[in-house]
Amino acid sequence: MKKTVTILMASLLTVIVGCASYEPLVSMRGVDVAAPDAAPEAKAYSGKRPGTQPVVARTFSTQPPVIPHAVDNFDEVTLTENQCLDCHGPANYVKKNSPKLGDSHFVAATKAFDASRHVCTSCHVAQVDAPALVENRFIGNIK
Repeated sequence: MKKTVTILMASLLTVIVGCASYEPLVSMRGVDVAAPDAAPEAKAYSGKRPGTQPVVARTFSTQPPVIPHAVDNFDEVTLTENQCLDCHGPANYVKKNSPKLGDSHFVAATKAFDASRHVCTSCHVAQVDAPALVENRFIGNIK
């Protein structure tokens, strides 16, 4: 009985001390967690005109190449138009001195452009001048 009372008193004392030192939780976002996040500032693309900067090296063998130039002045990709093909398509890549579309972008049997690959920015992203958000020591596997 004495042991039970001691345990009960210690538990009660712990609860009282815990309640006395209570501080409301504050999230990393601040007090009003329901407030909408502010949009980040727009960053400038690292490359300006196409063809004026070096190709960005890939960090692993199956990585889609990144776009090293600005794309904000390009027309929107539609079912009938894709400005990327003007330079990177099989008809113009030599003349424009730009990387050619990979063979995976064509239907093997007909050698026609694969319509499922029509929206380039689904896999290929333009690079911006932005500092790293966290430290990154990633080392790719391409030598």
